[in-house]
Amino acid sequence: MPVKLFLSFCLFLSAYITPALAASAETDALLQQLTQTKLSKMPAMVHQLEATGDESLLPVFRAWLAGDLHYTRDDNILVVEVDVNGVDTYQDPYTQATVAGLTSKQVRKIKVNNKLRGLLRGVIARIQLTSSDADVRESAVRALLADIDDETFATLERIYPTEPNKDVREMMHTALSIYTAQDQNSSQTVRLAAIDVLGDSLENDVRNVLFSLERSDNEVISNAATQALVSINRQVERYALVDQLFFGLSLGSVLLLASIGLAITFGVMGVINMAHGEMIMLGAYTTYVVQLLMPNYIDYSIWVAIPAAFLVSGLMGVVIERLVICRLHGRPLETLLATFGISLILQQLVRTIFSPLNRQVSTPSWMSGSWEINPVLSLTLNRLYILAFALLVFFALVMILKKSSLGLNVRAVSQNRNMAKAMGVRTEWVDAMTFGLGSGIAGIAGVALSQLTNVGPNLGQAYIIDSFMVVVFGGVGNLLGTLVAAFTLGIANKFLEPTTGAVLAAILVLVFIILFIQKRPKGLFPQKGRAAE
Repeated sequence: MPVKLFLSFCLFLSAYITPALAASAETDALLQQLTQTKLSKMPAMVHQLEATGDESLLPVFRAWLAGDLHYTRDDNILVVEVDVNGVDTYQDPYTQATVAGLTSKQVRKIKVNNKLRGLLRGVIARIQLTSSDADVRESAVRALLADIDDETFATLERIYPTEPNKDVREMMHTALSIYTAQDQNSSQTVRLAAIDVLGDSLENDVRNVLFSLERSDNEVISNAATQALVSINRQVERYALVDQLFFGLSLGSVLLLASIGLAITFGVMGVINMAHGEMIMLGAYTTYVVQLLMPNYIDYSIWVAIPAAFLVSGLMGVVIERLVICRLHGRPLETLLATFGISLILQQLVRTIFSPLNRQVSTPSWMSGSWEINPVLSLTLNRLYILAFALLVFFALVMILKKSSLGLNVRAVSQNRNMAKAMGVRTEWVDAMTFGLGSGIAGIAGVALSQLTNVGPNLGQAYIIDSFMVVVFGGVGNLLGTLVAAFTLGIANKFLEPTTGAVLAAILVLVFIILFIQKRPKGLFPQKGRAAE
């Protein structure tokens, strides 16, 4: 009995393994012929390879498309040329294992021309249409939109009814409509229906097809294409406004982080801190140093950089307050000059330590890339994360000021310093902690900015004026006013820039704030009661 079971098992394996081996052998034989085929005969070879349906051929096709496919002179084995640190090395196309000791003199390149490249792109996409991954299938259909031939159309028409994924089905429907809209053999009614479908698509290739149909001799088809383009352009304009709004919110989140610390120090202490921008700079350089210390853990370095930047900038703020600011109470002009001098000292200190050159901070992989909503609208992930982070910091600061003893003391001192001091509040300690808290939040702003721009000694100077504008516009010492003002100015800037340019947009915003302050000197949300005094 065991012997019979064993024989049955062997027959079962042979029934399934033998075809696989045969297919593999057939593919290998075709690849061997490929090394000896003339360029003019290559298209026929490509079709034969495609007919095998072997997905393992994809790395070979991609290397061939890129012009990196070679074969060894001695035994005609396919290899892929790869540049490793400026040195040409050769790898197995399937396993990516490096073939040791192989030099450029021992291999020959498999030729490729533009015609063959177009054919290879189509073959790669058609093979990927049967992938188990829906994203791969969708990308494959999108790659076919620019050039749909009869063979591709037949393939899509065959697999379209059985496609389970909704997004892939929509992309296939668009591809089929592109072919039908251009097909002179189809009836006018069918072509008009296809053009109507294309009018809802935002793919670039669809617009290119509609542009060509707009120049058609058939007036009905031409008018339909025009109407479809008008519909698409309306959608593009709407999404362009959404994109501008997103960049405005992104700029507003940066302004919020940069100005929120200034708002509480200005509101509590009445200090015009011209060194606030340098607290932002210190936070950015702290991020750079943390990445130097954690070169193999860039994805996690930002979680270390955030508290580190808060501590570095916060401690520097406490030191500045204890050594300089506390001695200049009631003398705002002298305080302004002193903090301006401190800002110059900190800039020169950074230049001495890190040099005047800008430093590049790496973005973690989970913050890289973009969230593609549709072909004309994508939101960059780093800006999206910074927007969420700015709101998180804002609400955390609000909770600290409302629920903690430090927040109670800060509110007491901001409303009536003398009365708070008479009630036993250590106003000097509150000043130091408030200045440290505001500077620490500026350091966190530096962490966020390091993900958007290069880190340099003048980084903070670009935001200090905007921070003061936000604080004055929103209302001195009012956190809600700072939030509203930051996002208002950020959105206004981004909506003005396409029309006026970046410089003129900034000037117009500044003029608006000056005129606004003339009418409402205390800002959008003025303090009330004793705090207003």
